[in-house]
Amino acid sequence: MSAAASLAYSRSAGRQPRLAIDPVIVAATLGLLLLGLIMVTSSSVTIADRQAGDPFLYLDRQLLSAFIGLIAAVAMLAVPVSFWERAAPLMLAAGFILIVLVLIPGIGHEVNGSRRWIRLGPMNFQPSEAARVALLAYVSAYAVRYQETLASSWQGFFKPLAVLGVAAALLLLEPDFGAAVVLLATGAIVLFLAGARWRDFLGVAAIGAFGIAALALTSNYRIRRLTAFMDPWADPYDSGFQLTQSLIAIGRGEWLGVGLGSSIQKLSYLPEAHTDFVFAVLAEELGLIGVVGVLLLFIVLVLRCLRLSRLASDAGMPFHACMAAAFGVWLGLQAFINIGVNMGLLPTKGLTLPLLSYGRSSMLVTLAWIGVILRINHEVLASGRVGNERDRA
Repeated sequence: MSAAASLAYSRSAGRQPRLAIDPVIVAATLGLLLLGLIMVTSSSVTIADRQAGDPFLYLDRQLLSAFIGLIAAVAMLAVPVSFWERAAPLMLAAGFILIVLVLIPGIGHEVNGSRRWIRLGPMNFQPSEAARVALLAYVSAYAVRYQETLASSWQGFFKPLAVLGVAAALLLLEPDFGAAVVLLATGAIVLFLAGARWRDFLGVAAIGAFGIAALALTSNYRIRRLTAFMDPWADPYDSGFQLTQSLIAIGRGEWLGVGLGSSIQKLSYLPEAHTDFVFAVLAEELGLIGVVGVLLLFIVLVLRCLRLSRLASDAGMPFHACMAAAFGVWLGLQAFINIGVNMGLLPTKGLTLPLLSYGRSSMLVTLAWIGVILRINHEVLASGRVGNERDRA
């Protein structure tokens, strides 16, 4: 009996349909999570031993975050997706409150010149991680509620983007340029996938590109980052130091890598080796084979989310479709930017590599969002509106 027929029989018999978990999403997530724990351990042992006398300090913290994140994923799996749609206005308010709180002196905690964290006991929590999910849930709900306006007028497209623009402006005050760009880009793409017109989308893309260029050229530290990205070897001991060390690490990896734990660049040469530049350490230790493996896992996870979005749309569940697309687009964009920065393809940004980099807020929120994605998959299949061929895909 097919999956759809089984679900239909369960409903006709008055029983709750069995939970339908996508094994591909689970496998790709666990693969990235396990590889991330290994690389965080390898890239942080030296700095953790020097800072705290405990070489496994960051592993212990990341393990705890992953454990809490998995519990959050299970909890999200039990929450109906309709709850998030009804709560969208409250989530919009919560998202702005989280972003504003970090800017208040005495509440926001400053690290390396950026005020992006709130201290919760022994843990620094980054509110923008959770705020992004809340804001994108609002955008998804807006796209469903005002679908006709979105598809027929420029006002329908620009209104939600204006809301995201305010949130991005607040993120720039932290400053968190990378998070602001990812938030705006993800929101615009989700609205386009929900039915916005090509001309409106391309107009916003042009305005966004002009705005990013203007922001880069009106800030001295962003100009330095941009020029360092274009020619890091011109100043390899100052503005180009991070990128040159990253490129050296990636180059040393060659085909098979120097061996797990044998990276030289992580030994105080490569800054932020266990956070923003963990990919460079992975490339050095595991080589091209490891890099291809990581890329494939991210591609599989992104494509699976986009496939789920299409299935939800075909099943007449537009909010489910938008939420699945939002996660897939965000994950793909952030992974692309982080890897691009490590390889010298993009200017340096303070963005983690989801599920791989050390970052407790990022880990917790990403795993919780994956729980929402698994719930979407269950509800789409349980709706009985998905063809047998697609169930088997």
